Amino acid sequence: MEIFSLSGSSGTGKSTSALAFAHQKKIPAIIDDGLLIVNGQKVAGTSAKFEKYTLAAVKRATFTDESHRKEVQQALKSYFIGKILIIGTSDRMTKLIADRLEMGKIQHHYYVEDIRTSSEIKMAQYVRKTEGKHVIPIPYRQVEQNFFKKLIQRGMEIFSNKKERIGETTIVFPDFHKGSIHIEKKVFIDIVEEICRMNPYVLHYDSIKIFLEGHPSVNLNVGIVFPITYEIFEIMGELQSEIHQRFLEFLNIEINSIYIHVTSTSTVKKKESVLISG
Repeated sequence: MEIFSLSGSSGTGKSTSALAFAHQKKIPAIIDDGLLIVNGQKVAGTSAKFEKYTLAAVKRATFTDESHRKEVQQALKSYFIGKILIIGTSDRMTKLIADRLEMGKIQHHYYVEDIRTSSEIKMAQYVRKTEGKHVIPIPYRQVEQNFFKKLIQRGMEIFSNKKERIGETTIVFPDFHKGSIHIEKKVFIDIVEEICRMNPYVLHYDSIKIFLEGHPSVNLNVGIVFPITYEIFEIMGELQSEIHQRFLEFLNIEINSIYIHVTSTSTVKKKESVLISG
């Protein structure tokens, strides 16, 4: 069996990207948080996401329980798997899983930074910290609906570059995840407004829109000082850099695109317009 390892810190989006990565590498099977997934479907195991405590979740994910371990080992033999991807928080964890399941040596090591951009990782971490969302790379209908009625949401359908449907994800909110906070959308707008307010070349600003889904972006309109005796693109570039840095510093969100629609203005009328993007 050819074994691949994908590791990275908790909340960096490994499970979200697992199906697409496995499809790209022609890997039919995945072990993730105690589950054995084959061709996008759960075939054995129990998800660590439904344990009540962090320690119990770690034990579940690393197959400490003998009956759990044997169930997955038997399934591995039944499906005649040639390639498999093991997901964990570190190389040490994926090696431990491979050893406990008696799978053999891991031949290929990949890291979340190899398959996700810095912006995607930071966005995933932000969502984990503020909303407590965890992703399981199996269909919604296959997720355990236990007595306690865990909060479960449909995730997204995953497609290849050729638009082939290769699976779907489910969003869950585990008991062991504590300390989530909610940040109002107005906080993001307030940050942009404060940056504009402190810029001596910006006379007014409006239509501030923040998009956090997918690739995070900021859109806004600004009116700037007239007459223009300065380099517009340089000044607006500095404004973009400031917005980018503040979001990274305060919220650990890396903004992918910042679009600024600029109008040069006097106290009477607009003089010219230009779109700054970056």
